[in-house]
Amino acid sequence: MDRFTLDILRSVYGKKQTLGSFTLLDNNNPVFYGYTLELPWKDNERRVSCIPVGEYLSIRHKSPKHGWSFWLQDVPNRSEILIHKGNFYSDLLGCIALGSSTNDINNDGLLDVVNSKKTIDRLMEMVESDNLTINVHD
Repeated sequence: MDRFTLDILRSVYGKKQTLGSFTLLDNNNPVFYGYTLELPWKDNERRVSCIPVGEYLSIRHKSPKHGWSFWLQDVPNRSEILIHKGNFYSDLLGCIALGSSTNDINNDGLLDVVNSKKTIDRLMEMVESDNLTINVHD
């Protein structure tokens, strides 16, 4: 088992987005908390759905579009799923955005994640390895 695990707990499934929280565990000890934003569940359809509940290995990755991120491996029937910076559901094509809190930044009536870049930067600093186990559950 990897030293670091990112535990994602989904709590609000909506028509346009899914909200949750995350806890970074270092040898099973919680060390960092925040919030997650994903697309809604649409039967795992590429580019419009969040991914299935499950455990995934991810690797540190520098995306040309999103910068440093973690790339989830072996997501059933999906590819190129990243944990990356983004504040709004419209920033996502099936990936997961992280933030320090939630707020309706753009006044569209939906909660967004706040301080996403700082949250991702902090995650990158804290995770000392190139691998991160991701647990996604309801």
